[in-house]
Amino acid sequence: MTADLGKIAIVGSGSIGLYYGAKLAKAGQDVHFLMRSGYAEAMEVGIRVLDEKAGDVHLELPNLAESTLELGPCDLVIVATKATGNAVLPNLISPLLKPTTSILTLQNGLGNDTFLARHFGSERILGGLCFICLTRATPASVRHYGAGKLSIGEYERPASARLKSLTDAFVTAGVDSQFVENLAEERWRKLVWNIPFNGLSIVHNTPVDGILERPELLAECWTLMREAAAIATRLGHAIPESFLEYQISRTKPMGPYQPSSYVDFLAGNEVEVETIWGEPLRAAEAAGVPAPHLQKLYEDLRAKC
Repeated sequence: MTADLGKIAIVGSGSIGLYYGAKLAKAGQDVHFLMRSGYAEAMEVGIRVLDEKAGDVHLELPNLAESTLELGPCDLVIVATKATGNAVLPNLISPLLKPTTSILTLQNGLGNDTFLARHFGSERILGGLCFICLTRATPASVRHYGAGKLSIGEYERPASARLKSLTDAFVTAGVDSQFVENLAEERWRKLVWNIPFNGLSIVHNTPVDGILERPELLAECWTLMREAAAIATRLGHAIPESFLEYQISRTKPMGPYQPSSYVDFLAGNEVEVETIWGEPLRAAEAAGVPAPHLQKLYEDLRAKC
């Protein structure tokens, strides 16, 4: 029997928060959504995951709150906000904590779990990597296009019983999940995809199929992936060429998919430039790894975003 995770708070009810929160709630977990823009819609018609392959999920009467003070102490806090808003998290999350509360961050890029550990203690922190194609359909609904692998690890600690229970809960909820021994390595593996595809989509104003179809962009994509892999390898997280080949092959079926940073850019929202490109570049500089293409991409993104 899957463990009861207790009271769960979803902080950041965007595409990621809505999807994973709804899946856990449908599986019987006690999930509470911190909602702002989608609160009125969720109150009226509920929360929906639109998924032609796995089947839609509809929470007709979701647990909703407009503030963390209203939500109160929880057993698990799932952070799915954009990293651009991290400065508000210490005040936002504090009312949700009790001595045993765990915090799982599903945010993109580098440095988010370190930030949370600095404010709330490293023993609370877990990190998750979401390899998934999602788009916000309405303020209270999300469309799932494909993939769905979720990798979860402890922050700077070996795998634990709570990590395995959490992974089991996601699996029971229908999420393809695994626990990992090395969270930092998994973060670099995701950056191998995020750095080129999110970045080149913005700079060249194209979905991922446009990157794959234009020889010069595909070549730049390969170069950026290899730079990211070289940085990771220097830091002790070896990433083989076969993994890069897999990233290209898994992207081809996505078609005109718009990565999350590109969606933010098109909507006029702040893009997570520092966590996805700035932090990896600073890691490269500190480790003495040349990364001229990442440097240029970072500068181009800072100029555009």
